[in-house]
Amino acid sequence: MKQKNGYFYLHMKDDGVYIHLVPNMQGGLSVTIDEISAYLSKVKVNNYDIKKLHTEVVSLVEETEVKLSEDIMLPVMELMTITISDDRKTAFAKWYPPSINGKLLDNEDIKSNLTREGIKYGIQSTAIAEFLRERCYNTNIVIAKGLDAVEGKSAVIKYYFQTDRTLQPKHNEDGSVDFHQLDMISHVNKDQLLAELVPADAGVPGIDVLGNIIRPQKIVNKILRHGNNIYMSEDGLKMYSGVSGHVELADDKVFVSDTLEVLADVDTSTGDITYDGNVYVKGNVRTGFTVRAKGDIIVDGVVEGAKLYSEGHIILKRGIQGMNRGLLQAEGNILSKFIESSTVKSGGYVDTETILHSKVYARTDVVVSGRKGLVTGGEIKAGSLIRLKTAGSTMGTSTVLEVGVDPTLVDSYRDCEVKIVSLQEEKDKIVQILTLFKKKVMCGEKLSTEKLQHLQKLSIQNAELDKVLEPLIKQYDQLQEKMEENINGKVVVENMAYSGVRISIGSVVYIIKTTEHHCQFVKDRADIKVLGLN
Repeated sequence: MKQKNGYFYLHMKDDGVYIHLVPNMQGGLSVTIDEISAYLSKVKVNNYDIKKLHTEVVSLVEETEVKLSEDIMLPVMELMTITISDDRKTAFAKWYPPSINGKLLDNEDIKSNLTREGIKYGIQSTAIAEFLRERCYNTNIVIAKGLDAVEGKSAVIKYYFQTDRTLQPKHNEDGSVDFHQLDMISHVNKDQLLAELVPADAGVPGIDVLGNIIRPQKIVNKILRHGNNIYMSEDGLKMYSGVSGHVELADDKVFVSDTLEVLADVDTSTGDITYDGNVYVKGNVRTGFTVRAKGDIIVDGVVEGAKLYSEGHIILKRGIQGMNRGLLQAEGNILSKFIESSTVKSGGYVDTETILHSKVYARTDVVVSGRKGLVTGGEIKAGSLIRLKTAGSTMGTSTVLEVGVDPTLVDSYRDCEVKIVSLQEEKDKIVQILTLFKKKVMCGEKLSTEKLQHLQKLSIQNAELDKVLEPLIKQYDQLQEKMEENINGKVVVENMAYSGVRISIGSVVYIIKTTEHHCQFVKDRADIKVLGLN
């Protein structure tokens, strides 16, 4: 049996007005006195004993008819009430039966009621048809449904780099703070994706049952804003770096540069710097810190006992005071106001005004000019030319000037030599053991399985060493040939070279016994000649 709510209807008799009460079925809702009172008020039935009616309603278990009044009334037609939800997205209809001999509502009557209540949208024709087919009273039925707005989404920008540059120093295992590793820079490579715009979705407006438009929540539109060295995808939704360098976000705008500007010193406030482009330091580089750049390094201040590595050029406007810890290493040229107590390695030339107690190596030239043009102490090595004003000192400070051999070739040559010697020693030991085993076999000794396996392993190692040694020996010979080819270097002294200065051109060495003035040192066969300046 189907669940039904309790309901009621009027019966107009000759002796008055009666109400017929029908109890609920199968757990449906019971009829209430409030519902009945509201209905009676609508149909103009007022003179009744509400207490008596209330008693009958609350004790209702079977169909009961209760006399309300002595009044004589015409039959009452079927009644329809409409309730609209607070959000006006749903309208509910509830029908009450007609009195005996009262008129039933038809489809047009129902739609007229809806129009009268202002319902214009989402009328449920199926629900109306179902009610007309099987009238279900005193039950809320959805008679109209609005259309929910489809909420949109605000635009979102996804950044593919670190936008929060809060400095968090790295902690060492002992708990101490490592101010060298601050990770301040968001590095980027050329063509790297920087940001992506997920466009805003405006959403779709809805409509309530009264025909009012339901607007979606407001959304926020965004655009990708950027500076130079950045390009966009064709659809404008992706942002890429046009250069290798670093990226930062400022005021919702993305900036990419291939030059990193350090506005103050390189110290505990910056940590060590490793960068894919150029580095420009406006201050000093403090002792113990390192700067690495794939481009040039320019320092306005002084470099102390620090290390600078550049795949381009290094320019120091105020020089380096290395304290025997400083290192400048560049694949290009190195220009420095002065060089003191440092090691300098250049893949091009070195140009400075003074060199004191330093090791300076240049693939091509070392030029020490300026007012003093002084080189005192240490060793200077250049592939082609050393030009200076004054070499050594009155104190006989050990000063070595060497030309004719590319220092980088010498380093490679020596590294290669060390590797060959080490590998050859290892190979000699293996060959010695293999020879011993061979003699034992020739003498008729039968080797155990374990010894045979060991012998096989040594043979494999020996073959692998041959594979490594062969290209190394070839490289060693080539480097030796190159060093022997470049023997036409010279040392030019524009002022004086003090006694004790050692000059090497290729494999020939010349030690100055007495001070030489305004001269140049060149190789002549197996000797070094001192010539005047042209």
